[in-house]
Amino acid sequence: MPGTMTLDALKEAVDRGEIDTVLVAAIDMQGRLMGKRFHAAFFVNGGHKETHCCNYLLAVDMEMTTVPGYKSAGWEQGYGDYVMKPDLATLRPLPWLPGTALCLADLLDHHTHEEVAVSPRAILKRQVARARAMGFDAMMATELEFYIFENAYESLRDNGFSNLKPISAYNEDYHIFQTTKEEALMRDVRNGLYGAGIPIENTKGEADIGQHEVNYRYSDALDTADNHVIVKQGVKEIAHLKGKSVTFMAKYDHRKAGSSSHVHQSLWTLDGKPAFYDEADEHGMSATMKHFLAGQLAHAQEITAFLAPYVNSYKRFCVGLFAPTKAVWSADNRTAGFRVCGVDTKAVRVECRIPGSDVNPYLCCAALLAAGLAGIEQKMELEPEMKGDMYAAANAREIPKTLRGAADLLLGSKMLRAAFGDDVVEHYHHAAQWEISETDRVVTDFELQRLLERA
Repeated sequence: MPGTMTLDALKEAVDRGEIDTVLVAAIDMQGRLMGKRFHAAFFVNGGHKETHCCNYLLAVDMEMTTVPGYKSAGWEQGYGDYVMKPDLATLRPLPWLPGTALCLADLLDHHTHEEVAVSPRAILKRQVARARAMGFDAMMATELEFYIFENAYESLRDNGFSNLKPISAYNEDYHIFQTTKEEALMRDVRNGLYGAGIPIENTKGEADIGQHEVNYRYSDALDTADNHVIVKQGVKEIAHLKGKSVTFMAKYDHRKAGSSSHVHQSLWTLDGKPAFYDEADEHGMSATMKHFLAGQLAHAQEITAFLAPYVNSYKRFCVGLFAPTKAVWSADNRTAGFRVCGVDTKAVRVECRIPGSDVNPYLCCAALLAAGLAGIEQKMELEPEMKGDMYAAANAREIPKTLRGAADLLLGSKMLRAAFGDDVVEHYHHAAQWEISETDRVVTDFELQRLLERA
């Protein structure tokens, strides 16, 4: 659901002294909240109309390095401004931050006031509009997995990110006793996010030591992406306030299970009927659903750079730890990259298991939606279902093994160029190339341990 506070309600809360700070935040390329803290009195008295930010926010890496080579922003253009336009439909209180509310913002061109083409939120909004023009509401849900550590972020930095101490001592997947030990944090996570208007369903222990998952209600694609980034921010902040830390890295340790962000997807007609359901079909899948899934399979490799955006992301794709290695489909089979859930019910849907928890949800959902809609437009025929152990399946479509391979496929994707535009594809290909080059040049602890004495 959208934000839970109107501008009038915020004004009343400000007058009562309950809210004194409003965060205005846009989404950057990495899926992070970037923006300003407004005094609430200024925000309600006109600050809600617009503010400005440097346009380098869509041209930097994780370290906020000013990356050369982008067309949209650079030293040669002088790094000008974007307009940040608060989307008042996302306005909500943040219970874990005293006296604070949050409003997400769209990024607009300073001169034309049109949405910036390479902005993640704008990219998803365009695919949502495309679906509606075809007669569909795009519904999605993302599951977020993460690891919790006893160490505070400051302690980790001071110790070179060594001696990580997971919050538990053993695999806690669905484990009630172990997760009871962690309730001081996770109860605050559930209640805090629910109080912020996120329709939290549950939290649970996940499939390794100190790993958790948080689930929130299926919603329209844009609302789901908005909820995703707020959940991620909230979990980090609440953990920090408790003296703990969390990571949403796809793979923080090669010996541990990775952290995923599975994406559940379906289309509904504009009058509220499930477009994916056909009770006469073997699995309850309509022709529309089959075309949609066929499109995602056909384009799975070229959209992977949006589902796995970092070099580290690809270390999650390994045999036997529930992350997929094959971009194939199967009914209720967790070894497939695309799992059909809710078979034979109106809730039948596609679960894409490729994305990790490091994903930018706007880019991920937009890429999946673009591929699925292409399948519907072209009436693609769905390939036969694969059954059994996909890890062992020979001659099955592979998920790209590296960001380098995925980036090449992204650059050559005619489907994505048609859906997103050349500038968007080239912008995010450049981001991937920078990520690769930065990783390539760094000497790792693994290399030192392996080679320093013996090379």
